[in-house]
Amino acid sequence: MTKQNANVQIQGHIEPGFERVRTLFEKNMRQWAEEHAQLCVYHKGRKVVDLWGSKGSPGYFHANSLVNVFSSGKSLEAIALAHLAGQGLIDYETPISKYWPEFAQNGKEQVTVADLMRHEAGLANFDFSIPPTDLHTPNIKADAIGSKIAPHPQHFSNKEQTRREYHALTRGWIANELFRRVEPNGRTIGEFIRDEISTPLDADVAIGVDEEQFTKRVPIKPLPVLKHLLATLRPRIVGRRVLHNTMQLFARLSKLVLSLVTRPQKKWPVPFEGMTGIAFFNEKSVAMGETPSANTSASARGLAKIAAAMASRGTLGGQVILPNKGWDLLHRHPIKDNMGGFLPCEFTQGGVNYYSPIGSDSSNLEKAFNSGREGFYGWMGLGGSLFQWHPEHEIGFAFVPTSLHMLDLLNERGKEYQAEVLRCVAAIEK
Repeated sequence: MTKQNANVQIQGHIEPGFERVRTLFEKNMRQWAEEHAQLCVYHKGRKVVDLWGSKGSPGYFHANSLVNVFSSGKSLEAIALAHLAGQGLIDYETPISKYWPEFAQNGKEQVTVADLMRHEAGLANFDFSIPPTDLHTPNIKADAIGSKIAPHPQHFSNKEQTRREYHALTRGWIANELFRRVEPNGRTIGEFIRDEISTPLDADVAIGVDEEQFTKRVPIKPLPVLKHLLATLRPRIVGRRVLHNTMQLFARLSKLVLSLVTRPQKKWPVPFEGMTGIAFFNEKSVAMGETPSANTSASARGLAKIAAAMASRGTLGGQVILPNKGWDLLHRHPIKDNMGGFLPCEFTQGGVNYYSPIGSDSSNLEKAFNSGREGFYGWMGLGGSLFQWHPEHEIGFAFVPTSLHMLDLLNERGKEYQAEVLRCVAAIEK
């Protein structure tokens, strides 16, 4: 199936029963402020949705193009650590300092693995900027980053309100240092994902690309904030190019703004030396480095295949990417708390979020976050990407856009596809 309309090329296939997903994808690609996007879904081990669309030159963007999926990569680092937990090499309730003695400095002696994975380690920001090349695998192994993290003190913006603060980049850097010290072969998370998951599954997913993979990488492009705000003023019935109207956007952003203006602020340096904006992640030196929490390069096909395995307790087509014990430990003990005092989320001990069914007493923000994706595990990436799995219905889901809608904090434009997939699966499983 190939369609062209208003300079939009849409390609791919849909299995019977999922036609409404195709219709929604085609409509949104034409209407919304999209540049390129991929959508891939598995159900019970079968690929049932495989779509990609582009407003660029024909052939430039395709199903195997790689895009930075930002924080969607956090679920990959969680899967990697779950391998160690399943082998008994780490315990989530044990202090990180047991495995990395140098980490026990400046108040971090009792910070557990679960604290880190739930964003409760008190290390949401670092007081130094990292040279991008220090995150290249050989330099990580030479302790270029670990030696700086170990003595770093904790900092909580408002510990009395919550310990849970979004470790946007830092969780992956710390987790990588923990992982490589415990992993029997001394591999980094990037090496492990390549050797044990991406290559066996033939999945286009990399934490730190090589030269060939970089040529397949399509740059991300943030939608300017002012342009996004102006777009919210247009009614959807006459072609609004973003999901929310002005009032809906205000309802979602108001708690974030309130939390920022009411809590003590500290000025932190930029994460990377030389970073001037989010487009810095398009730079080759950054793309080749290992920032597991914010710099995974992937296609929706690759992520959906991994998600399909996770939806089936770690196995797809006879290929085991996470044994049962590790899978169980990863998903245990989801605890609800407000991230940064405003976003209600339920992170498991292994570091993936559980999107729980909403109740009558749920806040509007909690409903916006969970409704339409109830039962999924995983996380989401800045500006739009989703990499999640639904064990009950055995759904593996991935949405990968290059246009970043930065004000869509809960990635609800991708959630529209999740909700449609759930409706299709419900009809099929009747």
